[in-house]
Amino acid sequence: MGIRIQVFSTIGALFLLAVVFELIRRRKLKERYSLLWLLTGFVVLAFALKRNLIDILGRTLGIAYSPAALLLVVTLFFILILLHFSTVISELSDRNRKLAQRLAILEWRMRNLLD
Repeated sequence: MGIRIQVFSTIGALFLLAVVFELIRRRKLKERYSLLWLLTGFVVLAFALKRNLIDILGRTLGIAYSPAALLLVVTLFFILILLHFSTVISELSDRNRKLAQRLAILEWRMRNLLD
């Protein structure tokens, strides 16, 4: 890996971490969701600072071309993020449906009281 790529990757990882910390500070990102992004930032920073980590990862996974191992890890990470957000959306959808049902019951009761 060339020095330019290493510098660019390090700057990108630090930028990602700074953005996540700023979103947490502004209360735009909850702490429970920020953990995945912080982990991502630190992993990218580790790969950027230690050049041979990608080679070690490739050898460990039995992949001849090390950048392909990195692509595999990134793909698995995105799958985990999508799974996590799918569960959050499912939970919010259920809570929204229950809230709408409660509101409908309250409106029905208020209409019957006024009549």
